[in-house]
Amino acid sequence: MNYEKHCLFRLNLSPGIGRVALFALQRTFGSFAAALDRPASELIKLAGLSPRMVQGLVDESSRKLEEGLAALKKHQIRLLSFWDQDYPESLRQIHDPPALLYVRGQLPAGECFAIVGSRGATPVGLGLAEEIAEELASRGLTIVSGLARGIDSAAHRGALKAEGATIAVLGCGVDRVYPPENARLYEQILENNASISEFPPGTQPMAGHFPGRNRIISGLSRGVLIVEAADQSGSLITGDFALEQGRELFAVPGMVRATTSNGTNRLIKQGAQVVTEATDILESLWPQLPSATQKKESANLVAQLDDKTLKVYQLIDFQPKHADELGRICGLTPMEVSAILLDLELRGGVQPLPGGHYIRCR
Repeated sequence: MNYEKHCLFRLNLSPGIGRVALFALQRTFGSFAAALDRPASELIKLAGLSPRMVQGLVDESSRKLEEGLAALKKHQIRLLSFWDQDYPESLRQIHDPPALLYVRGQLPAGECFAIVGSRGATPVGLGLAEEIAEELASRGLTIVSGLARGIDSAAHRGALKAEGATIAVLGCGVDRVYPPENARLYEQILENNASISEFPPGTQPMAGHFPGRNRIISGLSRGVLIVEAADQSGSLITGDFALEQGRELFAVPGMVRATTSNGTNRLIKQGAQVVTEATDILESLWPQLPSATQKKESANLVAQLDDKTLKVYQLIDFQPKHADELGRICGLTPMEVSAILLDLELRGGVQPLPGGHYIRCR
Protein backbone atom coordinates (compact mmCIF):
# COMPACT_ATOMS: atom_id res chain seq x y z
CA MET A 1 0.00 0.00 0.00
CA ASN A 2 1.40 3.39 -0.96
CA TYR A 3 1.46 6.31 1.47
CA GLU A 4 -1.54 8.06 -0.10
CA LYS A 5 -3.70 4.94 0.36
CA HIS A 6 -2.33 4.59 3.87
CA CYS A 7 -3.50 8.12 4.68
CA LEU A 8 -6.90 7.48 3.08
CA PHE A 9 -7.33 4.34 5.20
CA ARG A 10 -6.30 6.20 8.34
CA LEU A 11 -8.87 8.90 7.64
CA ASN A 12 -11.62 6.37 6.92
CA LEU A 13 -10.96 4.67 10.26
CA SER A 14 -11.59 7.98 12.03
CA PRO A 15 -15.09 8.45 13.52
CA GLY A 16 -17.36 10.51 11.29
CA ILE A 17 -15.02 10.55 8.28
CA GLY A 18 -17.18 9.05 5.56
CA ARG A 19 -17.61 9.61 1.84
CA VAL A 20 -18.67 13.28 2.13
CA ALA A 21 -15.69 14.25 4.27
CA LEU A 22 -13.25 12.25 2.14
CA PHE A 23 -14.42 13.95 -1.06
CA ALA A 24 -14.17 17.33 0.65
CA LEU A 25 -10.61 16.66 1.82
CA GLN A 26 -9.49 15.46 -1.62
CA ARG A 27 -11.15 18.40 -3.35
CA THR A 28 -9.70 20.94 -0.93
CA PHE A 29 -6.13 19.72 -0.47
CA GLY A 30 -5.51 17.59 -3.58
CA SER A 31 -4.42 14.50 -1.64
CA PHE A 32 -5.11 12.77 1.66
CA ALA A 33 -1.45 12.94 2.64
CA ALA A 34 -1.56 16.71 2.22
CA ALA A 35 -4.78 16.91 4.24
CA LEU A 36 -3.22 15.11 7.20
CA ASP A 37 -0.31 17.54 7.13
CA ARG A 38 -2.62 20.54 7.59
CA PRO A 39 -3.46 22.04 11.00
CA ALA A 40 -6.83 21.29 12.56
CA SER A 41 -8.02 24.85 11.95
CA GLU A 42 -7.64 24.44 8.16
CA LEU A 43 -9.43 21.09 8.14
CA ILE A 44 -12.35 22.79 9.86
CA LYS A 45 -12.32 26.09 7.96
CA LEU A 46 -11.40 24.93 4.46
CA ALA A 47 -12.75 21.35 4.21
CA GLY A 48 -15.76 21.76 6.50
CA LEU A 49 -14.86 19.07 9.02
CA SER A 50 -16.42 19.42 12.45
CA PRO A 51 -14.23 19.92 15.53
CA ARG A 52 -15.34 16.48 16.74
CA MET A 53 -14.14 14.86 13.49
CA VAL A 54 -10.76 16.55 13.77
CA GLN A 55 -10.37 15.59 17.42
CA GLY A 56 -11.18 11.97 16.54
CA LEU A 57 -8.61 11.59 13.74
CA VAL A 58 -6.81 8.28 14.13
CA ASP A 59 -3.21 8.83 15.12
CA GLU A 60 -0.39 7.25 13.10
CA SER A 61 0.72 5.23 16.10
CA SER A 62 -2.75 4.23 17.28
CA ARG A 63 -3.75 0.65 18.01
CA LYS A 64 -6.82 1.09 15.82
CA LEU A 65 -4.68 1.78 12.76
CA GLU A 66 -2.31 -1.04 13.62
CA GLU A 67 -5.19 -3.52 13.92
CA GLY A 68 -6.79 -2.21 10.73
CA LEU A 69 -3.61 -2.64 8.71
CA ALA A 70 -3.20 -6.15 10.16
CA ALA A 71 -6.75 -7.03 9.05
CA LEU A 72 -6.07 -5.76 5.51
CA LYS A 73 -2.99 -7.98 5.32
CA LYS A 74 -4.57 -11.05 6.91
CA HIS A 75 -7.62 -11.06 4.65
CA GLN A 76 -5.82 -9.73 1.56
CA ILE A 77 -8.14 -6.74 1.35
CA ARG A 78 -7.39 -4.15 -1.32
CA LEU A 79 -8.32 -0.47 -1.11
CA LEU A 80 -9.95 0.86 -4.26
CA SER A 81 -10.58 4.59 -4.23
CA PHE A 82 -12.77 6.76 -6.44
CA TRP A 83 -9.57 8.28 -7.88
CA ASP A 84 -8.12 4.93 -9.03
CA GLN A 85 -8.26 4.03 -12.72
CA ASP A 86 -9.77 0.60 -12.03
CA TYR A 87 -12.64 1.95 -9.92
CA PRO A 88 -15.90 0.61 -11.47
CA GLU A 89 -17.02 3.13 -14.08
CA SER A 90 -20.73 2.42 -13.58
CA LEU A 91 -20.37 3.20 -9.87
CA ARG A 92 -18.37 6.34 -10.59
CA GLN A 93 -21.34 7.74 -12.50
CA ILE A 94 -23.93 7.68 -9.70
CA HIS A 95 -24.51 10.88 -7.74
CA ASP A 96 -23.23 9.50 -4.42
CA PRO A 97 -20.40 7.05 -5.27
CA PRO A 98 -18.35 5.56 -2.44
CA ALA A 99 -15.05 7.37 -1.96
CA LEU A 100 -13.43 4.11 -0.91
CA LEU A 101 -14.19 0.45 -1.49
CA TYR A 102 -12.66 -2.46 0.38
CA VAL A 103 -12.22 -5.33 -2.05
CA ARG A 104 -11.59 -8.94 -1.19
CA GLY A 105 -10.91 -11.29 -4.10
CA GLN A 106 -10.80 -10.47 -7.80
CA LEU A 107 -13.40 -8.10 -9.27
CA PRO A 108 -14.84 -9.50 -12.53
CA ALA A 109 -14.51 -7.29 -15.59
CA GLY A 110 -17.84 -7.96 -17.35
CA GLU A 111 -21.10 -6.04 -17.30
CA CYS A 112 -23.12 -6.46 -14.12
CA PHE A 113 -26.75 -7.32 -13.39
CA ALA A 114 -28.25 -7.32 -9.88
CA ILE A 115 -30.68 -9.88 -8.48
CA VAL A 116 -32.17 -9.23 -5.04
CA GLY A 117 -35.30 -10.13 -3.13
CA SER A 118 -36.90 -11.47 0.00
CA ARG A 119 -34.89 -13.05 2.79
CA GLY A 120 -37.88 -15.30 3.52
CA ALA A 121 -38.37 -16.36 -0.08
CA THR A 122 -40.53 -19.27 -1.22
CA PRO A 123 -38.98 -22.36 -2.80
CA VAL A 124 -40.37 -21.22 -6.16
CA GLY A 125 -38.74 -17.80 -5.84
CA LEU A 126 -35.42 -19.31 -4.77
CA GLY A 127 -35.42 -21.72 -7.69
CA LEU A 128 -36.27 -19.00 -10.21
CA ALA A 129 -33.61 -16.61 -8.88
CA GLU A 130 -30.96 -19.32 -9.11
CA GLU A 131 -32.06 -20.35 -12.59
CA ILE A 132 -32.04 -16.79 -13.95
CA ALA A 133 -28.67 -16.03 -12.36
CA GLU A 134 -27.19 -19.22 -13.82
CA GLU A 135 -28.40 -18.37 -17.32
CA LEU A 136 -27.19 -14.77 -17.19
CA ALA A 137 -23.82 -15.79 -15.77
CA SER A 138 -23.43 -18.40 -18.51
CA ARG A 139 -23.69 -15.53 -21.00
CA GLY A 140 -20.75 -13.73 -19.40
CA LEU A 141 -22.66 -11.32 -17.16
CA THR A 142 -21.60 -10.66 -13.58
CA ILE A 143 -24.33 -11.27 -11.00
CA VAL A 144 -24.37 -8.73 -8.18
CA SER A 145 -26.21 -9.30 -4.91
CA GLY A 146 -25.92 -8.77 -1.17
CA LEU A 147 -25.14 -12.23 0.28
CA ALA A 148 -28.34 -12.02 2.35
CA ARG A 149 -30.52 -15.00 3.15
CA GLY A 150 -33.06 -16.03 0.54
CA ILE A 151 -32.99 -14.58 -2.98
CA ASP A 152 -29.53 -13.00 -2.69
CA SER A 153 -27.95 -16.31 -1.75
CA ALA A 154 -29.79 -18.08 -4.58
CA ALA A 155 -28.50 -15.50 -7.07
CA HIS A 156 -24.89 -16.05 -5.99
CA ARG A 157 -25.36 -19.84 -6.10
CA GLY A 158 -26.75 -19.65 -9.64
CA ALA A 159 -23.76 -17.67 -10.88
CA LEU A 160 -21.34 -20.11 -9.25
CA LYS A 161 -23.26 -23.06 -10.69
CA ALA A 162 -22.59 -21.66 -14.17
CA GLU A 163 -18.93 -21.17 -13.20
CA GLY A 164 -19.63 -17.51 -13.86
CA ALA A 165 -18.88 -14.22 -12.16
CA THR A 166 -20.53 -12.76 -9.08
CA ILE A 167 -19.93 -9.90 -6.63
CA ALA A 168 -21.16 -9.88 -3.03
CA VAL A 169 -21.78 -6.35 -1.73
CA LEU A 170 -21.75 -6.28 2.07
CA GLY A 171 -23.23 -4.03 4.72
CA CYS A 172 -20.31 -4.84 7.04
CA GLY A 173 -16.57 -5.28 6.71
CA VAL A 174 -15.42 -7.78 4.08
CA ASP A 175 -13.65 -9.69 6.84
CA ARG A 176 -17.08 -10.55 8.28
CA VAL A 177 -19.64 -13.09 7.08
CA TYR A 178 -23.27 -12.06 7.42
CA PRO A 179 -25.43 -14.02 7.80
CA PRO A 180 -23.12 -16.58 9.48
CA GLU A 181 -24.74 -19.55 7.72
CA ASN A 182 -23.41 -18.21 4.41
CA ALA A 183 -19.80 -18.80 5.41
CA ARG A 184 -19.33 -21.62 2.89
CA LEU A 185 -21.03 -19.65 0.10
CA TYR A 186 -18.79 -16.67 0.90
CA GLU A 187 -15.70 -18.85 0.60
CA GLN A 188 -16.90 -20.13 -2.77
CA ILE A 189 -17.45 -16.59 -4.03
CA LEU A 190 -13.96 -15.52 -2.98
CA GLU A 191 -12.28 -18.44 -4.78
CA ASN A 192 -12.62 -16.71 -8.18
CA ASN A 193 -14.75 -13.63 -7.58
CA ALA A 194 -15.03 -10.79 -5.07
CA SER A 195 -16.80 -9.14 -2.19
CA ILE A 196 -16.81 -5.39 -1.68
CA SER A 197 -17.88 -2.95 1.01
CA GLU A 198 -17.46 0.73 1.77
CA PHE A 199 -17.05 -0.13 5.45
CA PRO A 200 -13.61 -0.76 6.99
CA PRO A 201 -12.59 -4.22 8.24
CA GLY A 202 -14.14 -5.11 11.56
CA THR A 203 -17.37 -3.17 10.90
CA GLN A 204 -20.36 -5.11 12.21
CA PRO A 205 -23.56 -5.48 10.15
CA MET A 206 -26.03 -2.81 11.28
CA ALA A 207 -29.45 -1.89 9.92
CA GLY A 208 -28.29 1.59 8.95
CA HIS A 209 -25.57 0.19 6.69
CA PHE A 210 -27.83 -1.68 4.30
CA PRO A 211 -29.47 1.18 2.35
CA GLY A 212 -25.96 2.37 1.42
CA ARG A 213 -25.04 -1.18 0.50
CA ASN A 214 -28.12 -1.35 -1.75
CA ARG A 215 -27.15 1.79 -3.69
CA ILE A 216 -23.83 0.10 -4.53
CA ILE A 217 -25.60 -3.05 -5.73
CA SER A 218 -27.72 -1.07 -8.18
CA GLY A 219 -24.92 1.37 -9.00
CA LEU A 220 -22.65 -1.42 -10.20
CA SER A 221 -25.36 -2.89 -12.40
CA ARG A 222 -27.02 -2.10 -15.69
CA GLY A 223 -30.30 -3.47 -14.39
CA VAL A 224 -31.90 -4.83 -11.22
CA LEU A 225 -34.27 -7.78 -10.89
CA ILE A 226 -36.39 -8.11 -7.76
CA VAL A 227 -37.66 -11.63 -7.07
CA GLU A 228 -40.29 -11.64 -4.32
CA ALA A 229 -40.61 -8.66 -2.00
CA ALA A 230 -43.12 -7.79 0.69
CA ASP A 231 -44.39 -4.22 1.03
CA GLN A 232 -41.61 -3.17 3.42
CA SER A 233 -38.84 -5.32 1.91
CA GLY A 234 -35.34 -3.85 1.88
CA SER A 235 -34.97 -5.01 -1.72
CA LEU A 236 -37.49 -2.34 -2.73
CA ILE A 237 -34.92 0.22 -1.58
CA THR A 238 -32.55 -1.26 -4.17
CA GLY A 239 -35.33 -0.80 -6.73
CA ASP A 240 -35.70 2.85 -5.75
CA PHE A 241 -31.96 3.38 -6.15
CA ALA A 242 -32.07 1.66 -9.54
CA LEU A 243 -34.68 4.11 -10.82
CA GLU A 244 -32.85 7.06 -9.30
CA GLN A 245 -29.60 5.97 -10.98
CA GLY A 246 -31.22 5.40 -14.37
CA ARG A 247 -30.96 1.61 -14.24
CA GLU A 248 -33.53 -0.74 -15.77
CA LEU A 249 -35.86 -2.25 -13.17
CA PHE A 250 -37.33 -5.73 -13.52
CA ALA A 251 -39.66 -7.71 -11.26
CA VAL A 252 -41.07 -11.23 -11.09
CA PRO A 253 -44.88 -11.22 -10.76
CA GLY A 254 -46.55 -13.26 -8.05
CA MET A 255 -49.95 -14.32 -6.83
CA VAL A 256 -52.30 -11.51 -5.90
CA ARG A 257 -52.44 -11.02 -2.11
CA ALA A 258 -49.40 -13.25 -1.56
CA THR A 259 -47.32 -11.40 1.04
CA THR A 260 -44.03 -12.10 -0.72
CA SER A 261 -45.39 -10.67 -3.99
CA ASN A 262 -47.01 -7.44 -2.81
CA GLY A 263 -43.90 -5.39 -3.45
CA THR A 264 -43.00 -6.86 -6.84
CA ASN A 265 -46.58 -6.67 -8.13
CA ARG A 266 -46.71 -3.01 -7.13
CA LEU A 267 -43.43 -2.34 -8.96
CA ILE A 268 -44.87 -3.90 -12.11
CA LYS A 269 -47.97 -1.69 -11.84
CA GLN A 270 -45.59 1.28 -11.59
CA GLY A 271 -43.70 0.31 -14.74
CA ALA A 272 -41.09 -2.32 -13.87
CA GLN A 273 -40.53 -4.84 -16.65
CA VAL A 274 -42.07 -8.27 -16.08
CA VAL A 275 -39.66 -11.21 -15.87
CA THR A 276 -40.54 -14.89 -15.87
CA GLU A 277 -37.29 -16.16 -17.38
CA ALA A 278 -33.78 -14.92 -18.16
CA THR A 279 -34.68 -14.31 -21.80
CA ASP A 280 -36.87 -11.37 -20.75
CA ILE A 281 -33.80 -9.60 -19.35
CA LEU A 282 -31.48 -10.58 -22.19
CA GLU A 283 -33.89 -9.39 -24.89
CA SER A 284 -34.26 -6.04 -23.13
CA LEU A 285 -30.62 -5.30 -22.29
CA TRP A 286 -28.32 -7.69 -24.14
CA PRO A 287 -30.03 -9.11 -27.26
CA GLN A 288 -26.64 -9.63 -28.88
CA LEU A 289 -25.17 -11.94 -26.23
CA PRO A 290 -24.56 -15.51 -27.39
CA SER A 291 -26.21 -18.48 -25.72
CA ALA A 292 -24.21 -21.22 -24.02
CA THR A 293 -24.52 -23.29 -27.23
CA GLN A 294 -23.27 -20.40 -29.34
CA LYS A 295 -20.30 -19.93 -27.00
CA LYS A 296 -19.42 -23.60 -27.43
CA GLU A 297 -19.65 -23.21 -31.21
CA SER A 298 -17.40 -20.16 -30.96
CA ALA A 299 -14.81 -22.18 -29.02
CA ASN A 300 -14.92 -24.87 -31.71
CA LEU A 301 -14.44 -22.23 -34.41
CA VAL A 302 -11.46 -20.71 -32.58
CA ALA A 303 -9.75 -24.10 -32.54
CA GLN A 304 -9.93 -24.23 -36.35
CA LEU A 305 -8.45 -20.81 -37.11
CA ASP A 306 -4.89 -19.94 -38.10
CA ASP A 307 -3.04 -17.21 -36.18
CA LYS A 308 -3.91 -14.28 -38.46
CA THR A 309 -7.58 -15.19 -38.71
CA LEU A 310 -7.82 -15.79 -34.98
CA LYS A 311 -6.31 -12.38 -34.23
CA VAL A 312 -8.94 -10.67 -36.40
CA TYR A 313 -11.77 -12.76 -34.95
CA GLN A 314 -10.79 -11.95 -31.38
CA LEU A 315 -10.93 -8.23 -32.12
CA ILE A 316 -14.49 -8.44 -33.38
CA ASP A 317 -17.18 -8.36 -30.70
CA PHE A 318 -20.85 -7.42 -30.57
CA GLN A 319 -20.16 -3.78 -31.31
CA PRO A 320 -19.52 -3.02 -35.02
CA LYS A 321 -15.84 -2.85 -36.07
CA HIS A 322 -14.67 -1.42 -39.40
CA ALA A 323 -12.47 -3.54 -41.67
CA ASP A 324 -9.91 -0.73 -41.91
CA GLU A 325 -9.61 -0.59 -38.11
CA LEU A 326 -9.08 -4.36 -37.97
CA GLY A 327 -6.36 -4.16 -40.59
CA ARG A 328 -4.60 -1.30 -38.84
CA ILE A 329 -4.58 -3.06 -35.45
CA CYS A 330 -3.45 -6.40 -36.91
CA GLY A 331 -0.93 -4.92 -39.33
CA LEU A 332 -2.63 -6.56 -42.36
CA THR A 333 -3.23 -5.25 -45.87
CA PRO A 334 -6.80 -4.49 -46.99
CA MET A 335 -6.68 -7.56 -49.26
CA GLU A 336 -5.62 -9.82 -46.38
CA VAL A 337 -8.33 -8.45 -44.09
CA SER A 338 -10.96 -8.84 -46.78
CA ALA A 339 -10.02 -12.49 -47.35
CA ILE A 340 -10.04 -13.24 -43.62
CA LEU A 341 -13.41 -11.57 -43.07
CA LEU A 342 -14.92 -13.48 -45.99
CA ASP A 343 -13.60 -16.73 -44.52
CA LEU A 344 -15.07 -15.89 -41.11
CA GLU A 345 -18.38 -14.94 -42.70
CA LEU A 346 -18.59 -18.26 -44.54
CA ARG A 347 -17.82 -20.09 -41.28
CA GLY A 348 -20.69 -18.24 -39.57
CA GLY A 349 -18.38 -16.38 -37.19
CA VAL A 350 -19.03 -12.79 -38.26
CA GLN A 351 -21.75 -10.83 -39.98
CA PRO A 352 -21.09 -7.96 -42.42
CA LEU A 353 -22.92 -4.67 -41.88
CA PRO A 354 -23.32 -1.65 -44.18
CA GLY A 355 -20.30 0.60 -44.55
CA GLY A 356 -17.61 -2.06 -44.16
CA HIS A 357 -18.41 -2.90 -40.53
CA TYR A 358 -18.56 -6.38 -38.95
CA ILE A 359 -19.96 -7.88 -35.75
CA ARG A 360 -19.49 -11.30 -34.18
CA CYS A 361 -22.20 -13.92 -34.59
CA ARG A 362 -20.96 -16.27 -31.88
